[in-house]
Amino acid sequence: MLFSARQAEIMALAKEHGRVLVDELAARFAVTPQTIRKDLNDLCDARALNRIHGGAVFPSGNENVKYEARRSMAANEKQAIGRAAADLIPDNSSLFINIGTTTEAVGDALVDHKELMVITNNINVANHLRVFPSIEVVIAGGVVRGSDGGIVGEAAVDFIRQFKVDFAVIGVSAIDEDGALLDFDFREVKVAQAIIANARHVILVSDASKFERTAPVRIGHISQVQTFITDHCPSDSVRDVCLERDVRIIETAPLSAENAAE
Repeated sequence: MLFSARQAEIMALAKEHGRVLVDELAARFAVTPQTIRKDLNDLCDARALNRIHGGAVFPSGNENVKYEARRSMAANEKQAIGRAAADLIPDNSSLFINIGTTTEAVGDALVDHKELMVITNNINVANHLRVFPSIEVVIAGGVVRGSDGGIVGEAAVDFIRQFKVDFAVIGVSAIDEDGALLDFDFREVKVAQAIIANARHVILVSDASKFERTAPVRIGHISQVQTFITDHCPSDSVRDVCLERDVRIIETAPLSAENAAE
């Protein structure tokens, strides 16, 4: 398929930022939202992009979107998810926080908590929380991934296995229709699996765009978590799995029937 000049620029923006939104593109190109929706539908029909509510995302395969682009994607949604997760965690708790921009939003929302022990393999979380005297930060050892400050590898896995904590906050790169939780780096996945195995209550935090993506490495299954926090869950099959396996879903911005029909 030959793309128009505007569609080619939309593709470049999606590749740079990870996702594009209809309203922002309409303003940028001074065209109607309907025109942009047609462009996005054409690009998605050609499998150049994947459609999400209100826009489209650059498709993922064997490589993740760059960290800074991920941080800016769904930033408001991640902040709301972070606050909802923090509300579930009482003072005087111990918890794991793993790698990810959504888990970092949880860390941001924990700063007013008292007497927390936070064990993390995320340098960004550790650096942010270390200045708060009521929060004890314990950081895993291992290989530091330059792209995002994540600490991965067998040393990190062994470190995590020393603990048994009250809560774990985990993020993922993709959620499959059958409830599989997926990521890109098998070294990171091993750490996430150790975190899940050594927490009494696992909280999965993920915005809805993760349902539109794929990744090659399996972390586990959504039935292994106790609480799933998202802006909204667009997958009926994942909802069914959560209902069957007693996984609580918290939606910070559930879609109305009118919006869901877009």
